[in-house]
Amino acid sequence: MSSAASRFQRIFTPKRVRVLKKMAVSGAVASVPVLVWWKIASDEREQKAEEVRTKVRVPNIQTIDDIMIERCRPGDVLLFDRRWETCASGPLAALVCVLGRYFLCFDDPNKVMPDGKFDHCGIVVPGYAKNKKDELDPSNLLLLEATAGGGIVARPLLMRLEMSRARSAVLLPLALPGERRNDQFFEPTPTTIATEVFVRKQLTEFRDKWLEISKEKNYRRVHSTLGLAGALAYGFGVHTQNPGPTSPSAWFVTMALQDAKIAQSVSVRQTKEAKVEDFLRDYRFQDHDVIRLRPGWRFLAPVSFRET
Repeated sequence: MSSAASRFQRIFTPKRVRVLKKMAVSGAVASVPVLVWWKIASDEREQKAEEVRTKVRVPNIQTIDDIMIERCRPGDVLLFDRRWETCASGPLAALVCVLGRYFLCFDDPNKVMPDGKFDHCGIVVPGYAKNKKDELDPSNLLLLEATAGGGIVARPLLMRLEMSRARSAVLLPLALPGERRNDQFFEPTPTTIATEVFVRKQLTEFRDKWLEISKEKNYRRVHSTLGLAGALAYGFGVHTQNPGPTSPSAWFVTMALQDAKIAQSVSVRQTKEAKVEDFLRDYRFQDHDVIRLRPGWRFLAPVSFRET
């Protein structure tokens, strides 16, 4: 008998083989409920996608979603209070959602919207315009976000909202320096117009760059792993030693704001420690757990887009 065969027999004794068989059977039985849940979640998502695709849209008749989207502009941030049980991206993505809500979301009287646990976010960016008219059309806006299912994706804002099954979705409108965005009688100055054009250009370049990076690096394969490591590291108080981001979606949106010269260019470590609910605190009155914007920039009061 060869040395390899004898070594195999010493390691895999009949007793050990029986134990391994029992472990395999137990694992298979335990995975059945998970697989059933995943199948149900995937089927429900496909059904929702089909409903959105076949939805009858009457010309010149605006829905509530259409009216809400008219308030959006590039640079606005959208926060989601997600349901882990509807996550169709897989068991690991659902686990990340559970741990993220448990470790990264907490009650804080300083939050401007204390209700809800917002664990995911995206940033509104310009769409693919063929002419000047399309550039300013709100229906042409996209939501750029880091996801487990598709990696870094940019999807039409209206479709993204209609597809969402989150408990709630909240918009944080971004106001430019010197702009009174909620004032219908406000006349934009040449400075604010030039700033808005610059932001559109920067966000468009950021969108194209990261969509390409996501494809090249196959980001969707690591998103859930990054989220899991970030949530656990923060929960056990070792997030400063975690080489990855605490919340991948918050880290990505923060980088987009920094790239557009909206958020302050803080250290790489601080950027990686960004959390979704940090957007709900005012950096002018708090030093920690906030997203620091450049002087003059500010988020206006949150606007609720979805409540289910």
